[in-house]
Amino acid sequence: METNWIQLKNAVKGENYEERYAALVTIKDSIIGSNKQKSLLISHELVPDIIQVCCEDNTTNKIEALIIIGSLAKGTKTHVKILVETYNIISILKKELTIENNNMVCVEICLSALCSISEHDYVTAEQFFGDDVSISHFLALTSFMGNSLKSQIYITTILCSLCQSKKDQLSFLNAGIIPILTRIISMENEPVQIPALRCLCCMCFANRSVSDIICVTSFQGKSLTDILNCLMSRSFSPNIQLGAARCMTYIYRSGTLPSTDLRILHRTLPCLVRLCSEDYRQEIRASAAETLAILIEVDAKLQQIAAICNHLLKSLFQLIKINEPHVKQAALKCLAALGANDETIRKKIIDINSLVDGILQSLNDWESQVRIASIRCLHSLSRSVQQLRTTFQDHSIWEPLIFIMNNEASTDFLIAVTATICNLLLEFSPSKTPLIGSGIIEKLCQFTEHEHPSLRLNSIWALMNLTYQSDDSTKTNVINTIGIRRILDCLNDSNPLIVLKSLGLLRNILSEAHQIDPIMSMHAKEINDSLYVILDSATSAGIKEQALCVIGGVAAESHQKDYIINDERLLKLIGELLFHPDKRIQAGSLYVISSIVHRKDIWSDKSSLRLTNLNVLRNVQELNKTTENVQISNDYISRTLKQIVVKCKSMYPDITN
Repeated sequence: METNWIQLKNAVKGENYEERYAALVTIKDSIIGSNKQKSLLISHELVPDIIQVCCEDNTTNKIEALIIIGSLAKGTKTHVKILVETYNIISILKKELTIENNNMVCVEICLSALCSISEHDYVTAEQFFGDDVSISHFLALTSFMGNSLKSQIYITTILCSLCQSKKDQLSFLNAGIIPILTRIISMENEPVQIPALRCLCCMCFANRSVSDIICVTSFQGKSLTDILNCLMSRSFSPNIQLGAARCMTYIYRSGTLPSTDLRILHRTLPCLVRLCSEDYRQEIRASAAETLAILIEVDAKLQQIAAICNHLLKSLFQLIKINEPHVKQAALKCLAALGANDETIRKKIIDINSLVDGILQSLNDWESQVRIASIRCLHSLSRSVQQLRTTFQDHSIWEPLIFIMNNEASTDFLIAVTATICNLLLEFSPSKTPLIGSGIIEKLCQFTEHEHPSLRLNSIWALMNLTYQSDDSTKTNVINTIGIRRILDCLNDSNPLIVLKSLGLLRNILSEAHQIDPIMSMHAKEINDSLYVILDSATSAGIKEQALCVIGGVAAESHQKDYIINDERLLKLIGELLFHPDKRIQAGSLYVISSIVHRKDIWSDKSSLRLTNLNVLRNVQELNKTTENVQISNDYISRTLKQIVVKCKSMYPDITN
């Protein structure tokens, strides 16, 4: 039977309470479970009339009207957006959430509707609350409505959905959320504890200051971290165990707890490994695998312990075979984290029958996040020299990666693929030659100009690997494609790692005389100027060391012209860097000077006079005298100093006295 919306609208607006109630019930029954009917309700402009009833004193009608609003809040994104932006429904519902309101039915309906609304990503904490006072008032409801479990669940779920940024974390923290969550987590009531644990996860995610406070918070004489530690026991439900383990994982990853903390080593890690096993539901196993990946991602010791725990690799292999995107993605992430640092673990992963085939099949999954996770898993395995020479070669893994690179426009895909290809282009990788033949050089050079820093970094890094001890044709191809000026532009990048790898690329290109002279004859001033800026800046010692290696290589190998000796400004700065407090920069400066001094073909009165006039040799002697009386830890510096002094004295005794 078709709903007569005009008749219902008139009844809702009318003064007859019984007709209004009957109309509200009809509307409620009509729209529950039907987005089409909800759209019709909105299009007939009944929402303002429903809202008007929500604000009246008649409790019976108000409850029906609120239920209708709650049903609309469970509709489509468009329905919710209209409620929020056109009718300001959040403020209207929040007015019912007063401490004085004794009608718990109305309160729970309003909280349920707000809970549905808060799940939409365009609803922010700032939009929902407006200010810290409003947050504090909302949090206070958890105490005054302690007897209503539904209210507790709705409130913590809303807070969890709205905690989307560091700003939100700080606002909630200042409003006093941590003690409230601690009390709720300690209630020993699973339906309430689970959303509270999720909210605590959101609060401590990547936030050291919040995690620090969590670690000093207690309830009834027991610290919150010890409470979480207890909740990871097998005596609690899998959801409780998982929630507590996630909280401890985020607290550890924020930097508050070390990886050696026994609550991490002996409780959190084993708990997550256990929850990955086939004894638990798929969604529990997937979330546990994803959390475990975060826990072990940056610590080799945790990776080693996890790899030998409770048949974890077997459990992850089972998860990859499940035709469910989130499950596959989580298992692949965990495998990638396991194999990040340890060669033995990588071999164990590879040795599992058909696992590589499963990873490669996941490259064709319809879900993009599964494909990206597959690539990242391959990236982790590609760090193995042995696997590059065997498994990666046997499966021609470079082929699907190139296909993805050529057919995927997504930056996330390109970043993941180029990170893996970076390893496939190492000198000893059999994939290097076919990759060059596939046109990889042109792609990488193109990506060095991409707006995303990670893609620029991966591309420059890959080109650096490609040119290391490569043949002349490969280097020429790279130089002609990218151009020296583009490399020099990369030396000015805001990302220090890009600068470092660009210097590595430049060093590889300028490694032999027949490659140095053609480039330096055309670009010496630009190259020297760029290197001077790096050496004279406040950049890291590692970057300066790499710049000095480039200069030393040119000084040692160039034949046609004294490119370094002729640049007085650069040479004088190198002499001054001999007294730099960082031993790496001292060693790099000595490498440049040693390269010049030991060159018979360019060592002349003119060269020695320039080194003398710029105080370079005097600085060498002073440094040598200083180190003769001090136990020096860097053998290279000590040895090179003596070699330079002996060389100079033997050839030009007058200028070195």
